[in-house]
Amino acid sequence: MSDRSHGETPLVQFSERLTNSAAFGTLFREGMDLVEETAAYLDGAGRTEAKALERSVSLTYATESMRLTTRLMQLASWLLLHRAVKEGEMTLTQANREKTKVKLSAADPGPDDMIEKLPQQLQDLITRSMALQGKVRRLDATIHAAPAERAPIGNPLVPQLNRLKAAFEQ
Repeated sequence: MSDRSHGETPLVQFSERLTNSAAFGTLFREGMDLVEETAAYLDGAGRTEAKALERSVSLTYATESMRLTTRLMQLASWLLLHRAVKEGEMTLTQANREKTKVKLSAADPGPDDMIEKLPQQLQDLITRSMALQGKVRRLDATIHAAPAERAPIGNPLVPQLNRLKAAFEQ
């Protein structure tokens, strides 16, 4: 089902297992719940709170709500791609090609002094979206790391021991 050559089979299997893990399922639910919660807030209480803000803060609200929405849509796209891998609808290799369209670094929030002026619930949503973005970035780096970037199998102290040995032999 997936594109595998004989030399990369164990690594692809490991990456595919990550998308099938309980941790991915939890991350997927967390992400989709945050998308829904944010949409409900921005269409409801957030709209009311935005109308009560000073003009300068209102502009920050509009900017940050747009950044938040963009960030969450990119994260949702990534999560949906990897759920498709989990469901067998596409291979990890196909997802890797498609994920180049997803920007996991998109729309970081503005300066803290401006964020602090926003309604507390929006601040909380921004903070939670940034935490989710960090989790997705780490998982993405693990799943899609090139074989040379992945942790070597064996004793992880060998490189340090070799450096020490080389230093004392000089």
